[in-house]
Amino acid sequence: MSKTTLAIVAGVSAAAGAAATTIFLSSRPGRKASFAGPPGTTTSTSPSPSPKEVINPSGLFQYGFPGPIADLHPTLSTTSAFDRRTRNPSWVAEHITPASLSVNNGDRRHSVFYEDETIPTKFRAKLLDYFHSGYDRGHQVPAADARWSQEAVDQTFLLSNMCPQVGEGFNRDYWAHFEDFCRRLTNHYPSVRIVTGPLYLPRKNSEDGKWHVSYEVIGNPPNVAVPTHFYKVIFAEDGTTGGNVALGAFVLPNARIANDKPLRDFEVPIEAIERASGLAFAEKLPAQRRKRLCEEINCSIWVREYEERQKNLRGVAPQRKSLA
Repeated sequence: MSKTTLAIVAGVSAAAGAAATTIFLSSRPGRKASFAGPPGTTTSTSPSPSPKEVINPSGLFQYGFPGPIADLHPTLSTTSAFDRRTRNPSWVAEHITPASLSVNNGDRRHSVFYEDETIPTKFRAKLLDYFHSGYDRGHQVPAADARWSQEAVDQTFLLSNMCPQVGEGFNRDYWAHFEDFCRRLTNHYPSVRIVTGPLYLPRKNSEDGKWHVSYEVIGNPPNVAVPTHFYKVIFAEDGTTGGNVALGAFVLPNARIANDKPLRDFEVPIEAIERASGLAFAEKLPAQRRKRLCEEINCSIWVREYEERQKNLRGVAPQRKSLA
């Protein structure tokens, strides 16, 4: 028997077997007779919907939006966005002027740190996270910038305005001097806007030569990420509509910094912070209105002891010439 004949016989036998099976099944109680046609045929006359018509990934939203959610939170003296993954702010913005800093109606001695209840509990930084952590609750917008109102000062103590910061040598020293520098800018510019936030930057491994992102997480259970660096983006406005804006961008490590370290050593292009943070700061500011802050004034800090700094928060305006 030829191969062609064998194929024909096999096909006929398969068809006959299918028919016999159909007859047998239709004879069973509760079964309606039906005949399944040859392979490749259908019994329905209506066409099946295409995947394009039935597939709907956005249907997930009927159960909720996964995120990310920025938790945008305006207060009297700040506007901020929160990073639920790290339990730290992504950025905190403030606006200071000569008039706002000249009023002294608030005192940080009357304020206490407290959790931000606008953020869901499972994503919130907790007071206990900082307990025995070895880190300060570091203000992103300092309380000294909001002394025009006690309520405004109090709101700077929200944990959503905090990040874990090294205390001695940074939060209580160089970082505080940097904040003082920002305040003194208001003696040279009538309006200063500042955006501050954390960064988690990679470090090159000396053994394999590869870059890795590594940071500590504090709390029990671990809850709040410890940033490797902090940034400030400064918009020093000349006070006129459509006027010039002097931009300054700085990145400082979350570590001890010697007080004799020049502030200019930490100056970076604003684009570097944007790439590292995934944020955009000045995309609506035309190039012709941009000036470089450290070309207009002398970007340097004044080193003063903590107690002296609390007594005099403003100082003298930075000038082009050395402040020494």
